[in-house]
Amino acid sequence: MVYLDNAATTPVRREVLDALWLQLTRGFGNPSSHHQVGEAAAATLQEARKTVAAVLGCRATEVVFTSGGTEADNLAVKGIALGSPRGRHIITTPIEHEAVLESCDYLRRLHGFEISMLDPDASGLVDPEQLRRLLRPETTLVSVQYANNEVGTVQPLRDLAAVTVAAGVPFHTDAVQAAGWLTLDTRELGVDALSLSGHKLGASQGIGAVYLRRRLPVEPLVHGGGQERGHRSGTENVAGAVALALALRLAEEEREGASERVAGLRDAFIATVLTGTATARLTGHPSARLPGSASFVFPGTSGEAVLLELEQHGIVCSSGSACAAGSDEPSHVLTAMGFPAEEALTAVRFTFASGTTAAEAGHAAAVVHDAVAAVQYLGHR
Repeated sequence: MVYLDNAATTPVRREVLDALWLQLTRGFGNPSSHHQVGEAAAATLQEARKTVAAVLGCRATEVVFTSGGTEADNLAVKGIALGSPRGRHIITTPIEHEAVLESCDYLRRLHGFEISMLDPDASGLVDPEQLRRLLRPETTLVSVQYANNEVGTVQPLRDLAAVTVAAGVPFHTDAVQAAGWLTLDTRELGVDALSLSGHKLGASQGIGAVYLRRRLPVEPLVHGGGQERGHRSGTENVAGAVALALALRLAEEEREGASERVAGLRDAFIATVLTGTATARLTGHPSARLPGSASFVFPGTSGEAVLLELEQHGIVCSSGSACAAGSDEPSHVLTAMGFPAEEALTAVRFTFASGTTAAEAGHAAAVVHDAVAAVQYLGHR
């Protein structure tokens, strides 16, 4: 099997698995307990927090552990919007992950917020100048994904954040897909909040984190014992935090070399698919894209049918976001980028990991033509 659905989830790294096992079997204490076992767990949690903060270029006190990227996005968007005294206006994009879009819709429906959308171009990029025009005195938050989970387009994040800094408006980015490929230094990026998910990095599922700039007013979503400095109540997942911290540190150490190598595989893969399959059309920006992301539409097919055919040949990939798997609706990302609904339904996404080999990528690219041809043949029978 060739696994090319790493944007959905990645295998747990061996180093992370070993650290998880050690923590679960020997460091099982509750960090809030005031005895030796609990205090040891609290110390371990603090070390994990410091490790994450070192990668993010922030203070350890600005890192909040969550149950994953979805909760991290929810806490950032809802928490900042409800905690801010500025007003009830949010700016985002129609190609965000559902965690951001649904959070914005919740704020609109239940709290009277107005949501303005930045218009992506045909490659998925948004314009900092349009953001400048949409800002108002009552704008309370701007949320723009660092890199898109479906098409891999990387936004001009520094330019976007610079616009909000000048206006004094908090800026949040969903960096779930960017982690391991792009810099996460929040000082360099200029962001006020940033979301992460462990299972996209080789950590276990069920752990994430969000950077929240110091003194940023944030309303908690989960109330109770006041853990995570009041931002997220509930007994902390110490083992998950250890796993996320280790996976993030390893990914950062390997990032430059892995990004360069995998980008080369990606480019060769894209060239082979476009050359060998006449109907294939690349989605997302041709160059401003994640190193491990290659996504296409294949007009005249069904994306789900192509996926099944590829899996018969041992290639595992997806038609888009794992959160929308099984839906018969076209991708909201592709339709917002201007793709007709019937064409968006033909989408297939291939996402590589740092460990993907040239042989695996080459084999997958060679199989795509046969899979698409088989689906087109069956569709014309």
